Amino acid sequence: MTSKTVTVPNISCGHCVMTIQREVGELDGVDSVKADQESKQVTVSWDPEVTNWATIEDLMKEINYPPAA
Repeated sequence: MTSKTVTVPNISCGHCVMTIQREVGELDGVDSVKADQESKQVTVSWDPEVTNWATIEDLMKEINYPPAA
């Protein structure tokens, strides 16, 4: 497993957290997603043989929760 933690500045409520965890968690190869409203951090663990960070980041942008640069 590979994991990465990123800052997502526009996490502002529990709905944001639930949306990120649900949508990213449904990607093939994603093992776990933890979003935190207070720290505005998202940690994703995935199987690098099934998916990659670019795919995860693209989905986060599509659902309007892009990671900070």
